[in-house]
Formats: sequence, C-alpha cells, structure tokens
Amino acid sequence: MSYRVYLSGEIHTSWRDEIIAACDGLDVTFAAPVTDHAASDDCGVAILGEEPDKYWHDHKGAMVNAIRTRKEIADADVVVVRFGEKYRQWNAAFDAGYAAALGKSLIILQMPEHDHALKEVDAAALAVAREPAQVAQILRYALTGKLP
Repeated sequence: MSYRVYLSGEIHTSWRDEIIAACDGLDVTFAAPVTDHAASDDCGVAILGEEPDKYWHDHKGAMVNAIRTRKEIADADVVVVRFGEKYRQWNAAFDAGYAAALGKSLIILQMPEHDHALKEVDAAALAVAREPAQVAQILRYALTGKLP
C-alpha cells in the first residue's frame, strides 16, 4: 500500500520536513502548496498583471494558488493541515473543509490552545495531532499496522 499525502497550512516552520524525514522508508509521496510566502502572495499579479487595489491583488493570487491546491487535495489519500502558533491560516481552514467535503482522510496538526477555535475543523478530522512526529506515526501505523 502507498499514500499520497498533501501537507497544507502554516509555512513558517519546518513541520513538513519533520514529517517527511520521519516517514523515511514508507511508501509515501508528499505534496505541498508553494511555501515561498512572497511568491504565493504575488503570483497572480506577477502572471496576470498588476492590481492597484490590494483586494484584487490578493484575489488573483488566491485563485492562481487554488489551481494547485485543489488538484493536490483531490489527488491526495491523506490531507494534513497545520495551524501554526503565530499566524492565522485562513487558507488552511479552507483546505481542511475542502478535503473533508471530498471525503479525504484528514489529520489536523495544532496546538492545544487552538482547540476551541478549531472545534468544527477538528470534528471533520480523523485525528488531531500536536506534533509532526505524531502525524508520521499515524501514517506509519496506517501503512504498516505497527505501533511506534
């Protein structure tokens, strides 16, 4: 058995690298959004032309990024969504909802202090993890049936 895992959400820490490293030896393919924050924010205007209004600047970027995001979530077996400490990732909430609507296996990675704010998101998940290592252990168990 193999999995395709989409790693969505917070882009300011190394959580993706930690999960990928901890899954070494497993038959897992990982995908992610563009994690270059400036490129992600400015892709729409860089490709489609400048916008004087910040709303339309951001809208163009969101739409261009959605091409990748929707494809990767649709192709994923498992979607992991990380809600970070310092930043509010509204796009992560969308990704979690979209994955749940498609019936994808969803793992949320969040800090305990976000439990109340994310209770509806968590209710759609099959697991809520606190650390990247726990996500890797879930993937290892699902693929091999072996506990850590």
